[in-house]
Amino acid sequence: MTQVFPSLLAADFLRLANEVASISMADGIHLDIMDGVFVPNISFGPGVVEAVRRVTRLPLHSHLMIVEPWKYLERFKAAGSDLITVHLETIGSSPKIFDDIKKLDAQAGLTFNPDTSVSASYAFLPFVDQALIMSVFPGFGGQKFLPESLARIEELAEHREREGLSFSIAIDGGIGRSNAGAAISAGADLLVAGTSVFGAVDRAKAIDELRAAT
Repeated sequence: MTQVFPSLLAADFLRLANEVASISMADGIHLDIMDGVFVPNISFGPGVVEAVRRVTRLPLHSHLMIVEPWKYLERFKAAGSDLITVHLETIGSSPKIFDDIKKLDAQAGLTFNPDTSVSASYAFLPFVDQALIMSVFPGFGGQKFLPESLARIEELAEHREREGLSFSIAIDGGIGRSNAGAAISAGADLLVAGTSVFGAVDRAKAIDELRAAT
């Protein structure tokens, strides 16, 4: 079944422990780390990841939207991250960073912006556990889903099958009931959803509806 990882960026940070408890039925939590340099916004750092880890056993996926991500891998792993995702646009031409992540006993993820070609990721995909398709331009929550992202998921899924690779495919940005089914049909294994979960009165129902979308 498709996994759903609510994005903490859409939560009420004044009630963080309660917000995390309200999504205990999710498959994990997505944490957007923004530095104000790679993206035009600042979110939070390892301290918030550590605070979330103290109140949940759910897997934590830290999405590093930061320059020089290799400087912070140990800190985010120590804070409680189970998977650390880095942007293709920040890592140069070497896949070494994925080995560095795995040496910390974390899973490694790769993501790239909507204006970066999917094929640019091909050289790195044998080294990752997850590939994350951005269906909005990173930096702010609540953006509208870019419909061309569906073709990008399909391209990634076709490459995975063609090359016999085993990474999971996640999608992040503007995901809700209206497009979750299309994303799943295109090949997504994991949905990152912020507003559509944390903006719902019944969050368990919202998560179930995303999982079951067709």
